Amino acid sequence: MHCRKRVLVTGGAGFLGSHLCESLLAEGHEVLCVDNYYTGGKGNILHLMDNPRFELLRHDVTFPLYVEVDEIYSMACPASPIHYQHDPVQTTKTSVHGSINMLGLAKRIKAKILLASTSEVYGDPGVHPQTEDYWGNVNPIGPRACYDEGKRCAETLFFDYRRQHGLRIRVARIFNTYGPRMAVNDGRVVSNFIVQALRNEPITVYGDGSQTRSFCYVDDLVRGLRAFMDMEEDFPGPMNLGNPVESSILEIAERIVRLTGSTSRIELRPLPENDPTRRCPDIGLAKSRIGWEPGVLLEDGLKETIAYFRRALECRP
Repeated sequence: MHCRKRVLVTGGAGFLGSHLCESLLAEGHEVLCVDNYYTGGKGNILHLMDNPRFELLRHDVTFPLYVEVDEIYSMACPASPIHYQHDPVQTTKTSVHGSINMLGLAKRIKAKILLASTSEVYGDPGVHPQTEDYWGNVNPIGPRACYDEGKRCAETLFFDYRRQHGLRIRVARIFNTYGPRMAVNDGRVVSNFIVQALRNEPITVYGDGSQTRSFCYVDDLVRGLRAFMDMEEDFPGPMNLGNPVESSILEIAERIVRLTGSTSRIELRPLPENDPTRRCPDIGLAKSRIGWEPGVLLEDGLKETIAYFRRALECRP
């Protein structure tokens, strides 16, 4: 048993955040979950509400927060294009003002703080697979920039707080993650395809489907975040966390049709602007520093995720 810590998780009612809260509680820690429900929802954390070590606070991280904790996981930010492009100014504010507020809090209370950054900082990458020393290829004025550049600026702030104030920081670059509690309408590849397949609707593949992604199951990802935060050595990162096994979008679509027993056919659509053609992490750093790599096979993870969406869609009108 580890010594009990008080842990703040911003965006704690979101897809990743709720799994992280669950993992922390399972180890006996106290969790303060903060969310404004912009993309998260109470349904993701209802099963945690009876736990006496779980506390929920409705709050927007673009405003300061005054609490006493030992560690902060800064997870708050809409992460799917549909959501972050809906209010791009607010997306940038969440990354930038939210980071300033959480770093200010960490500085005041001398807490360790982890940033949930993203593989999107690499943009449409010119190197493959992506290593942490690659600076990226991002369009700063495109429709995805509110998220990509917001997270890049958040990383800047984290490293400047470390240099200027000696803060203990961790910067994790999260690659495509999937699993139960993804939003039905979040527009991401796995959730989109599963929902379309379960409804026997056409599966919309953008481009010719040859672009690749690497998908990490949520339990593996949370294990990586926890190991990175808990490492004894003062190593700030950035550190890639994701699955290094690539799959083409078309391959994913075909696999989901098979696993759901769907009658859906695949429809090709034009590729969105600045959509990366390849996205795959080099996880050599995570392997050597924290002994982490994903363990859940895509087939097994997809089965769990499909079962979750079956239940979720049955509950919807």
